[in-house]
Amino acid sequence: MRILKLKKADLYRFLEVIYKEADIWAPQKKGDKFVFDRVDDFSKIELQTTRTIIPPKKIMVPPMFNMFDFNEAGYKEDFSHISKKILFGIHPCDIHGLLTLDKLFIQEYPDPYYMGAREKTLILGLSCWPDEHCFCKSTRTNIIEEGYDLFFTDLDEFFLVWIGSSQGDDLVKLAPDKFDENLSDKDIQAYIRWQNDKEKAFKTEIDFVTMPDLMELKYKAPFWQEAGDACLACGSCSMVCPTCNCYNVADKTFLGGKPGKRIRTWDSCTLPEYSEVAGGENFREDKSDRLKLWYTHKLQAYVSKYGKPSCVGCGRCIATCPVGINVKTIARALEGEEVDAFWKKMSREVTK
Repeated sequence: MRILKLKKADLYRFLEVIYKEADIWAPQKKGDKFVFDRVDDFSKIELQTTRTIIPPKKIMVPPMFNMFDFNEAGYKEDFSHISKKILFGIHPCDIHGLLTLDKLFIQEYPDPYYMGAREKTLILGLSCWPDEHCFCKSTRTNIIEEGYDLFFTDLDEFFLVWIGSSQGDDLVKLAPDKFDENLSDKDIQAYIRWQNDKEKAFKTEIDFVTMPDLMELKYKAPFWQEAGDACLACGSCSMVCPTCNCYNVADKTFLGGKPGKRIRTWDSCTLPEYSEVAGGENFREDKSDRLKLWYTHKLQAYVSKYGKPSCVGCGRCIATCPVGINVKTIARALEGEEVDAFWKKMSREVTK
């Protein structure tokens, strides 16, 4: 693995060169938040974002797409939503999110739609700085060692650029004059200081080592019902989570002999219809049961299979849930701590 130096002034020049290879997607401002979107103006790229509204999983598996067209003679797969892309500005936690999806969509039951998009997307990671919602240090996803083609660490006056794949090396070769292989001791010391300062900047910590056991020990704890009573069952937690991967499929048919379409859409186990079966029976009709399913997967089941939680510490659930049900408050409740969240305050008001 090689590490190069890139001047700040040369970043956009480099992106302009590689733009000829594929569409570039990067964080851009939308209102007072940020989104990953196709770049048509390099000046709109945001280098200082903490998190985007939706993680980059939307680029690998869009919220809705057609899987295939069908008629009485057979079917034809539709990969029209897949194209060559360069994803720039993805942070370490989100790269870990994609690595988690790799396990789920590639290893055991290969998903051709995810695999096709993954193979045609180059990952250009970018360093970030934690805010009050970030807890990726606790999930050990604040540092990335794989899953990227290039990774840029912003050290104010310049970037250190890690080459993580042969495709990343090929991109560098498109503009070799922009990169410097000679790093001084001053450059290295600047990186060490930055890394140490970043480690100290985290304000939220969660003990994920105890979570699997606590999920088992407190599976019937009263706070689950309290959280369930406040839950809006909106599915926002799943939509913004980098590792949530549930989906539904539905056939759409047309009159006049036109081919039908099988549409795939994101789904969430927190939605009331998720566990509904034929005949209208619903095995998780109570919202508290659906919440427990969501958190059991994140904090316990995934750990037992892969040795780590299905959470990358991005803080999106904290920033998104309108009633404060998120990994942080649930973890505090599991640990027996006082929880300062709307769902807990609501339960206190009800019991008065």
